[in-house]
Amino acid sequence: EAIISKLEKKGVGFLLLSDPDYPRLLKEIYDPPAVLYVWGQIKPEDEIALAVVGSRRMTLYGREVTHSLAYELAASGLTIVSGLAKGVDAVSHRAAIDAGGRTIAVLGGGIMKIYPPENEKLAAEIAGGGGAVVSEFAPDESSVAGNFPSRNRIISGLSLGVLVTEAAVDSGSLITATCAAEQGREVFAVPGPITSP
Repeated sequence: EAIISKLEKKGVGFLLLSDPDYPRLLKEIYDPPAVLYVWGQIKPEDEIALAVVGSRRMTLYGREVTHSLAYELAASGLTIVSGLAKGVDAVSHRAAIDAGGRTIAVLGGGIMKIYPPENEKLAAEIAGGGGAVVSEFAPDESSVAGNFPSRNRIISGLSLGVLVTEAAVDSGSLITATCAAEQGREVFAVPGPITSP
């Protein structure tokens, strides 16, 4: 009851796996979260979604292609799903908002502890009308490295496919792409410049 009261003050709801409003695509994966905390609103049109993921330390090229593609996709009616991290994730969410589209941010920690803190304003903007911020973790749980692979399966699980715009070989973005492939979702990649590692 104390947790529910705290969530209500922030305007956060939650969906159980058995709820009719639980996202259909996410329900189809091998291990959907039993509870999904939602700040903002998930709408039926969010089923037409594409995840856009990539490096936290993106290049100028990565920034340009990410913003361009996410903007055009959102303007065309696709919901952009990403992880609210620095770099490609934040640019993807911002591009969707700039296009007047919808976006869903999936957290690697509790919904009451937005991570990274510099993206708290972006999270509030998303929740305030441009989409939803979601998490499977307890509301006050901190974001720790071990949570992110689990978060990545939700990013791909909410989406029809995953677009990797720029990523290192051992990155979380490629974990998300692997999750997508295992879930039977499409995986797309932006070709990098020949000078890029």
